[in-house]
This record gives sequence, C-alpha cells and structure tokens, in this order.
Amino acid sequence: MSRLRSKILPFIGVLVICLMALPAHTQTKKELEEKKKKLQKEINYTNQLLKETKKNKDHSLDELLSLKSKINARSNLISAINSEMKLINGEIEKSSSEITNLESELAALKVEYARIIYYAFKHRSSFDKMMFVFASRDFNQAYKRLKYIQQYSEYRKAQAEEIVLTQEKLKTEIETLKRVKEEKTVLISMEEQEKEKLAVEKNQQETVVKQLQGKEQELKSKLQKQEESARKLQKAIEKIIEEEIRKAREAAKKAGTSSKGFPLTPEALKLSNSFASNKGQLPWPVLQGVITGKFGKHPHPVLEGIVLNNNGIDISTTSNSTARAIFDGEVSSVAIIPGEGKVVMVRHGEYLSVYSYMTEVFVNKGDKVSTKQELGKLVNSADKSKSQVHLEIWKGMTKLNPEYWIYRK
Repeated sequence: MSRLRSKILPFIGVLVICLMALPAHTQTKKELEEKKKKLQKEINYTNQLLKETKKNKDHSLDELLSLKSKINARSNLISAINSEMKLINGEIEKSSSEITNLESELAALKVEYARIIYYAFKHRSSFDKMMFVFASRDFNQAYKRLKYIQQYSEYRKAQAEEIVLTQEKLKTEIETLKRVKEEKTVLISMEEQEKEKLAVEKNQQETVVKQLQGKEQELKSKLQKQEESARKLQKAIEKIIEEEIRKAREAAKKAGTSSKGFPLTPEALKLSNSFASNKGQLPWPVLQGVITGKFGKHPHPVLEGIVLNNNGIDISTTSNSTARAIFDGEVSSVAIIPGEGKVVMVRHGEYLSVYSYMTEVFVNKGDKVSTKQELGKLVNSADKSKSQVHLEIWKGMTKLNPEYWIYRK
C-alpha cells in the first residue's frame, strides 16, 4: 500500500501544479477587441476632462488623478493588444502548419494522379478493356473485371476532384495567413504608438507631481478638510444604518419575530437579493465618467508617507452632470455634509448606496427611486471644468468596494 502511495502522490502533485498553471479564462479576439474599444473610449473621455482642467494654468491634484487614470487605461490597452497578438501568433502558427500539410497532401495526390493517368494512357484502347473482360474464365470474373474498370474510372475522377478541392483549401489558407499577418502588422504599429503615448503621459505626470510637491502645505490643508468631511459622512451613514436597524428590529419584535442582523420584510428581502444578484452589472452613478479615486487604503499621489483611506470610489465627469441611482430602492436620507455638499442615501433592502458632492437634490426622504433615476445635480469643481461624484455601498455596517458592483468598462 505504501509503495502504491509513493507512486501516486508525486503524480497528484504534478497534476495539481499543471491545473494551477492553466489560465482561468482565455479571452477571445472578439472580447479583446471589445475591451480595446472600451479602453480607448475611456482614454478619449479622460482627454476631454484633462482638456477642460488644463484651461487652468496651475496644475491640480484633479489633473494628476485624471492623468493616473489615463495611464492605467493606456497600460491596460497595451496589455490587451499584447494578448491579441499572442492569439494572432497562434493563428499564424496553426495556419502555417495547415498550409504545410495541404502542400504535402497536394503533392502526394498529384503523384498518385500521375500514376493513374500513366496507367490509363497505357491501357487507353477500348479494345484492350474489352479483351480484359472477355478473357475472363466465367461470367462472375467478367462481372468483377467490368466493375473494376468502372471503379478505376470513378477513382481517377475522384482523385482529380480531390486535387482541385485541396488546391482551393490551400488557396483559402494562404489568404487567411496573409490577412492574419496584416492584422499582426497593424497591432505591432498600434502597440508602438500606444507605448509612445504612454511615455509622454508618464512625463506629464512627473511634471505635475513636481509642481504639486511645491504646494505641500496647500495639499495637506485640503487633505485635512477632506478627511474631516469623510469622517462626518461616515458618522452620518452609521447613525442612519443603526437607526434603521433599531426600527426594523422593533417592528420585527412587534410582529413576533426576531433577528440578530438586519430584519427585512419579504419585499425588502426580495429587493436585497435582487441587488446582490446584479453585482458587477449595476449602472454607473453618472452617465459618463472615469474613476479617479479608488476604494480602500492608498498612498497619497504626491505627499510622501501619507496614506489615504477611501470608503468608496470617486468618479470624475463633465461639469453640470447629475448623479443617478444605481438600483431600485427607497431614499433613506438626504443630508448636508460640510465639504461634501448634499448627500443622498438609498436603501436596497440590506444594502445602502450613498451619493455625495451634490449641489441640488431632486428627491426626498421616503421617495421610491428606480434604476438610473436622477437624484441630484453635482457640484462643479473650483475651475468649473468638471464634476465629481463620490459613491459608497454598504451592507449593514460593512463598507463594500463599489468598483466590484458597478459595470466594469
């Protein structure tokens, strides 16, 4: 038994390593083309935002964040181009192999066909064929010889057709190889252009960082205000959630039921499950935008040794834009947070979505809202070049990364 185990265990180990090495999902050319289009669209939109931002002669943190977002999108675009080139290289290899096989097959068919034609030429006389049949010992042999002559004629015809068919296949495969090589040439050129643009953008980023480093005190002061606003917002959200949980538990107790978590009515539970099932497919809180502030802890883009902690994500969009609901729900609260403007919180069963940086709100507490319904007008930035929405998603008292919930471009 131990001997058997000693033989099996190494095999299982190798098998596990091989399975781990396999990619979870290999993207198709169509998926990569679609990804490239979306990334290019994001880059174009970021360029539009940067164009507006650059009207202000002084470089700003907003400009730096937009640049970082564009550099990230450009890097992903180059990565998608590389992945597509790998697929094309595979197609070229496959096509080249197929051409080699077809050429060998065609050569063999031609040799065989030449042999058949030579034999037919030697026995081309119909008299020879008749003598071959009439020289038979009996009727059965004569019948077999006649069938042989017919089959040989059909075989010769089939061989000629096979040669024509193989020639057509070879021609098609050569055209395919030519087309695929042209695609590769285009991709190589595209990759070189994107790398050149990326290098320029990285230089621009360095220039902006250097200028902003000279504004350290200004940045620290602004950061302090933002952190204070974020704390006030979090306290407001937690207070609202705690109050809603308390009310829900009181209602559940009166109804003769109890729950340790967030008690939900059947309607609220259905809404909560529906929200959860749409993870990764929820619409963006603005019509168009670029994520310029990521969820969680990140080093400050300029100030060394300072770590930022974002409870949600920040999405930059064009000026005078509106925020919209990412799912059906009920408005839990409309509040004013100093430094954040007006804030709208929408309940989706056990989940809560929070929208900040609004100057004007179109809804009231208790209103039922539908997916993509406009909630309010966003505050324009100081130079009036763009707007921004801050989105948070909570499940009970737990903060979630909104980037995993909204549709990924």
